Amino acid sequence: MKRILAVLLSLMMLGSLLSATAVSEADDNTLRFGTDAEPIGFDPHTISAVASLRVINQLYNTLIDVDEDLNVIPELAESWEQPDDVTYVFHLRDDVTFHNGRKMTAEDVKYSFERILTPDAGMLGNSASYAGNIDTVEAVDDYTVTLTLNSITAPFLASLSSSYCSIVCKEVVEEHGDLLRADAGTGPYTLGEWVPDNVVRLNKYDGYFLEGKPHLDMIEYYVMTDSAARLAALRTGVVDVINADTAMLSLVTDDANINTLYYQTRNYVTLCLNVAAFEPFKDARVRQAVSLAINREEIIDMAFNGEAEISGFVPASMGRWAVDVSDHPLYQQNVDNAKALMDEAGYTDGFEVELIVGLLDTLRDMGVVVQQQLAEIGVRVNVVNKENAEYVDLWGQHAFEMMACQNGAGSDPSRGVAFFFKTGNTANIAEYSNARVDELCDLGAGTTDPDEREGYYKEAIEIILDECPNVTVCSPREYFLASPRLQGFTPSASTPYALINARFE
Repeated sequence: MKRILAVLLSLMMLGSLLSATAVSEADDNTLRFGTDAEPIGFDPHTISAVASLRVINQLYNTLIDVDEDLNVIPELAESWEQPDDVTYVFHLRDDVTFHNGRKMTAEDVKYSFERILTPDAGMLGNSASYAGNIDTVEAVDDYTVTLTLNSITAPFLASLSSSYCSIVCKEVVEEHGDLLRADAGTGPYTLGEWVPDNVVRLNKYDGYFLEGKPHLDMIEYYVMTDSAARLAALRTGVVDVINADTAMLSLVTDDANINTLYYQTRNYVTLCLNVAAFEPFKDARVRQAVSLAINREEIIDMAFNGEAEISGFVPASMGRWAVDVSDHPLYQQNVDNAKALMDEAGYTDGFEVELIVGLLDTLRDMGVVVQQQLAEIGVRVNVVNKENAEYVDLWGQHAFEMMACQNGAGSDPSRGVAFFFKTGNTANIAEYSNARVDELCDLGAGTTDPDEREGYYKEAIEIILDECPNVTVCSPREYFLASPRLQGFTPSASTPYALINARFE
């Protein structure tokens, strides 16, 4: 009954909103997106929440991007050269303006990276994994900028495609103090208004540097945390596209009025184990026992409706960098071996652990399955659901015993490995530390030879798989359901949120 009431309330709220804004389906060129979570702000240098990134990616650009084969391609920079191993010279487009109408120049690139690298501004966190090796930034002239690194950093170019490296407008930042509710971008859309727990509106930027784009006049993101409400809103035409959970797929199989869009992500779902603060997880044998007790296929079936593939933390979609875990001994469920490891570690009677879940329905569903599976080895799991902002806060503080996470492996193995597992990195929320892994991460980043890099990272991956600071389950597919009249929205692992080519037909 509560679920039915939630659906009705959501639809009533959306209906009244659309009525109040006098929307006309006949001549309106507005895309309405039913989204599953509330954004937490729009500062590209500090925010990583998916609900925020969906918006941020419409507002901002980076110097370069990556294509589906992980090749770097131009964006705000037309071209670049590398006179030596640590120096990168970027030649900027001369036709880019910020949303306040001012032309973007090399000084803005300089300001953006200095902002990212300023600890007392609160920037130097996750951003450092992308731009932290920058030593100096020099605006050579209006449209030439030189970035000099403090050491050879092989993944540097690919890292610049991250939204953390977006180019922002100095005066807008200074006016607002941050960009959590402001817009200092060059992207195809501008930030109109944000009504928390309700809607985010974006307006077409007529001054966008790519001629003829974007095609839509407005994008509206409606927050609809209930999946049934999102699907109902799509079916009734209240919204044009929704991010879908896998439980919806069987409900739309024969529906000619709904198109299903999907891609295999570079994301993976994992149980992060706090190896520093939670006593049982300090013992690798306990962590290995957790991995052996997990039935990954059952989790995929129960939480993802079969729409995922068993994966390590560098998933198969990363190509040559991935390690095939299908035959890894810790990926084969073996409850007897898990119990034996628990006995060896002194936990014959098991222990209690709190599992933090949130953000995504799939993580919450996974928590229930994990609770049942770990009970087989005496691990009594208390599943605790957290709202978006609190979950992100606990993630950032590493304040948990066990946490269900969906992480992104990025566009280079340095993110999949070093970002999450190198000692002291902000995203190493398990607080795992292994000197050889640290060394291998440095070696992998310190050479541009792909074969050498592959060897270093794969050795590091094998060590981490064996020591289990995270118990990785699967790599999910991402689904969207859309009205057939929406064309040009082709989500992919490299551009999951891009709406620049979206249009109605």
